[in-house]
Amino acid sequence: MPKDISKEEQIGFHKGALTTLAKEREEMLKILSIVEQLMQMHVKSLKDLGVDLQKEAQKGKKPIEDALK
Repeated sequence: MPKDISKEEQIGFHKGALTTLAKEREEMLKILSIVEQLMQMHVKSLKDLGVDLQKEAQKGKKPIEDALK
């Protein structure tokens, strides 16, 4: 930051940035939680259909995530 900005302005800038980033982090955690719930739902559905993802991983099959790239 330029030296001609007052200390109070610098403090306000950094506090504002931290407030914004904290809110962004909260939203990211919400998204992560939703993604995790959806993944668990699909894992359960596959298990109900007789697909064992752990056995497939042990057999050396590529993870599903690799197939989606």
